[in-house]
Amino acid sequence: MQGDIDGVLLNFSPASLTLLNGILAIVMFAIALDLRPADFHALARAPRSLVTGLVSQFVVLPVLTFLFILAVQPRPSIALGLILVAACPGGNISNFITHRAGGNTALSVSMTAVATVAAIVMTPFNIGLWGSLYAPTRQILRETAIDPVMVAVTVFAMLVLPLCLGIALNVTRPAVAARIRRPMQMLSMAIFIGFIALALAANWGFFLAYIGAVAALVIAHNTLALGGGFLTATLARVSPYDRRAITIETGIQNSGLGLILIFAFFHGLGGMAVVAALWGVWHAISGLGLAWLMARSEAAR
Repeated sequence: MQGDIDGVLLNFSPASLTLLNGILAIVMFAIALDLRPADFHALARAPRSLVTGLVSQFVVLPVLTFLFILAVQPRPSIALGLILVAACPGGNISNFITHRAGGNTALSVSMTAVATVAAIVMTPFNIGLWGSLYAPTRQILRETAIDPVMVAVTVFAMLVLPLCLGIALNVTRPAVAARIRRPMQMLSMAIFIGFIALALAANWGFFLAYIGAVAALVIAHNTLALGGGFLTATLARVSPYDRRAITIETGIQNSGLGLILIFAFFHGLGGMAVVAALWGVWHAISGLGLAWLMARSEAAR
């Protein structure tokens, strides 16, 4: 049954995709209500930690992912799912998890924002580059004829535009932003989690059939991402405070964006969708667990 995963398409309607697009945009808008241009000025004056985090996310993680795929040789759709997740910017919960870990939350928020903008170019670039270098995934890319421009437009509409609108509201109407910030963030995450739960329920039999083929790979890949972030930050000699943020930001990927790209450009291809969905669950578990360990080690000092 595992061999069939490359040909299975998930049950996901165009209306559901439109709804997911809107939900992800609301989530990003809610996060942006915490941001002001001044948050980026300090990092512009001392950009080493920010640059280290972006290199970890858009260079180190895709390279490690490609080497991982070469080593384990997963099914083509699973391999492309791992590549796509690694090409996405940081996930929406990374800021909360960094705060729980006692890391540099301002750096984490700034990394999420800058990586979101950079994803317009870097996400389609990394999908195309690493997907084309591995023969089985290159065949899928040829069959789907993914358009990098359309990927960039999707990333802009779902992430960058809401980010800019949220920052603009925080600057021009700070009282309004302060009043709606907390309710918006809680509501948007609740809606997002609820939507993913309904999507899983609609495809529950499929996930049960194939979870065994993917779960171990997702856990190993996420561990590699966290380890890669930690090693990159250590080699760059950033402070432990910043290293926590970089580690978590590298290991928490925007799997919601990944699902949108999978359904929009790959027609809900089975292995890819299962990878993104499991990443969305597992990175929250591993991130919170790591945050607990980091906070405990900091408290013990």
